[in-house]
Amino acid sequence: MLLKSKFKLATAIGIMLSMLSLLVHLFLANYSAGGITKYSMHMDDVLPFGPRPRPRRLWGPLRKLDHLHPFAKPSKTYAAPSQHNGFIYAKIYGGFEKIQSSICDLVAVARLLNATLVIPEIQATTRAKGISPKFKSFSYLYDEDHFIDALSNDVAIVRGLPKDLREARKKIKFPTVSPRNSATPEYYMTEVLPRLVKSKVIGIIVNGGNCLKSILPANLEEFQKLRCRVAFHALRLRPQIQALGSQIIGRLRASGHPYLAYHPGLLRDTLAFHGCAELFQDIHTELIQSRRNQMIKRGTVKEQLTVDSVSRKMAGLCPLMPEEVGLLLQALGYPPTTIIFLAGSETFGGQRMLIPLRAMFANLVDRTSLCSQKELSDLVGPEDPLTSDLPHPPPPKSEKQLIEEWKRAGPRPRPLPPPPARPFYAHEKEGWYGWIGENDTEPDASPIEFRRQAHRLLWDALDYFVSVEADAFFPGFHNDGSGWPDYSSLIMGHRLYQLPSGITYRPDRKIVAALFEDVSDHRYHPPRNWTIAAREHLNRSAGVEGIVSSAMLSRPVSFLAHPLPECSCRTPKSPAIQPVKSSNGRLLFGSEEECPDWMVRSLAMASAKNSEPQNEDYEDDLPEDDSSLDAQHESDRSDVNKSSEQDEEMDPDD
Repeated sequence: MLLKSKFKLATAIGIMLSMLSLLVHLFLANYSAGGITKYSMHMDDVLPFGPRPRPRRLWGPLRKLDHLHPFAKPSKTYAAPSQHNGFIYAKIYGGFEKIQSSICDLVAVARLLNATLVIPEIQATTRAKGISPKFKSFSYLYDEDHFIDALSNDVAIVRGLPKDLREARKKIKFPTVSPRNSATPEYYMTEVLPRLVKSKVIGIIVNGGNCLKSILPANLEEFQKLRCRVAFHALRLRPQIQALGSQIIGRLRASGHPYLAYHPGLLRDTLAFHGCAELFQDIHTELIQSRRNQMIKRGTVKEQLTVDSVSRKMAGLCPLMPEEVGLLLQALGYPPTTIIFLAGSETFGGQRMLIPLRAMFANLVDRTSLCSQKELSDLVGPEDPLTSDLPHPPPPKSEKQLIEEWKRAGPRPRPLPPPPARPFYAHEKEGWYGWIGENDTEPDASPIEFRRQAHRLLWDALDYFVSVEADAFFPGFHNDGSGWPDYSSLIMGHRLYQLPSGITYRPDRKIVAALFEDVSDHRYHPPRNWTIAAREHLNRSAGVEGIVSSAMLSRPVSFLAHPLPECSCRTPKSPAIQPVKSSNGRLLFGSEEECPDWMVRSLAMASAKNSEPQNEDYEDDLPEDDSSLDAQHESDRSDVNKSSEQDEEMDPDD
């Protein structure tokens, strides 16, 4: 009896201790859960930045480019528009980068022809049915009022044609032209102007994004400045996009650390144009080849359907993969806690392509992880629901109908009815899942796809705003050689205009491909000399050498990708820089005019205001490269010097 009482007492004590332990654990868990944010930047899961939160060689500014400042105001000889020759209305096809470039060209063309420009029509929004009635075509992306007011001294701009001319346009009484890519000013003066003067209205259809030649004669330098005023001042995104973009930037910098913007450039059209299908696997290769086949039929691609993607990659004609970008950022010295903003509305291959980069940098975020679904929906605005094109199941039958069918079914015994068909899910009929396994012909875009194309314009515009304001920018595929404006190059040109001393990498993909070829078997544990070579190349690409080499490729395609020297000025006390010219003798860098006196005084006042004591880790001069320090250490170890082929591997934890 006594033994049973002791056993019960011990059991009760054990239960009480277990409950007390459970309460303590719940209290600790509740206490430690405080401070969790809804944004997926895992600053608590990775190592801290360390004592130097913002080294100059990683985040800038670059002292060699501090003397350059944006300046696109017209010169004193810039005459006001003279006689009025008629109206120009335009339809623009393509993505955000083509729209941005086309509008700048159209304003320059209207100025060249002394015509009144009707607000251009963005076809990706007019074709989408049921999008928000709050925004029409141009206003879906941009602020119309600011666009008209900002260019009032340059070009007359109206929201639409007069009523009588509008009715005549509906009856197709006015001529239209579709200028070829990079049309010359002579084409507009000799071919378009006479028809405009005769009919008073002419339509321009822009497909490729370049309706005016990028490099203009020296006597049209003011038109280049006009392009800059349009792109960097007049084309202001509508207030809702700017407000949400500012919120994203604030959330990215909420931890007190800078962020890097990265645009992968993995677009289906781009990959198909350059023949990079073999760099992917399975269904993605078929999708790229299907789009390339369409381009061959349209005459966009003049080559064969199947090409060697590896040789294209080695020639620099294919984008850098996210895995390669992560390794390059590691070679530069960016810590694993670096905040990376993923820009662009499309990453072909999906999240699977980003797994290696996310493994190296846990704080890889995009607009979907930084914004709530409601914030993104508010940006889109209220939309009409679209009817689904999916097969609907037959309506259910009543018991009376079933009995009647049973009586009319014929003599018995009857065979069992076939089993019900497998239901079709939404993902099996939407997008490429619905046709790639059934036939070789891609169906026409559905209303849902047209609406998604309009939404992609919004996402590209939002990411463009965030990328321009980033502390550093890394392109996955710029200067692609297609002859069309590309998204990364426009961002790089805007950053070069707005803040030339900011960190903007311009890697030569051919050199980078050769570097990765040397360490193809051990790219995650490269030798020390490989890391130094990659770092030196990327640091050079962010400076004057990278600006010049990139300009030689981008300037003939898009002026907005390299708006120097026309849209920039230098301070009087700036260091002497040897002007750099292209192969045809055009100036690319170093011949900027001096900034006006009022601007110099304003810059001096701003510099004096910002000269107060700041974080020493930011102000201290840091070496542009660690290679000199590495070389010094290597020379101190003369007994273990090795050739580059025998260089030992870098410690992965270094």
